[in-house]
Amino acid sequence: MPIVSPSDAVMFETHGSRFHSYVAPSRGSDQLCAWRLEIPPGLEGVAHRPTRDEVLLVLDGDLRISLDGLQTTLHEGGVALVPANSELQVDAGTSGASVWVTTTPGLEAVTNDGVRVTPPWAQ
Repeated sequence: MPIVSPSDAVMFETHGSRFHSYVAPSRGSDQLCAWRLEIPPGLEGVAHRPTRDEVLLVLDGDLRISLDGLQTTLHEGGVALVPANSELQVDAGTSGASVWVTTTPGLEAVTNDGVRVTPPWAQ
């Protein structure tokens, strides 16, 4: 039974946020990727289009999201389903946010200026 403790998660930092990778192909999973995202208070994210569906579960704090132009704020326990190729931007509220993200292998993100990013925490 594969168990990953918080100290075993691989941490990446980008755009001012931290990504703690728990499940990914490089860690033995064929079908899932999962990580904890930490966004510091007040940080505004980068608009992008994920190439795979994603599920975002707010663990704590406030997560402001814009999904295809519709904006909402999620609080602890709130969940957002992000359909593949939709435009997504995630920002933290005044207390920051911790979010559990799940998707499938092969995820890439395409920014509005056409840059294609292959996130290492999902590989």
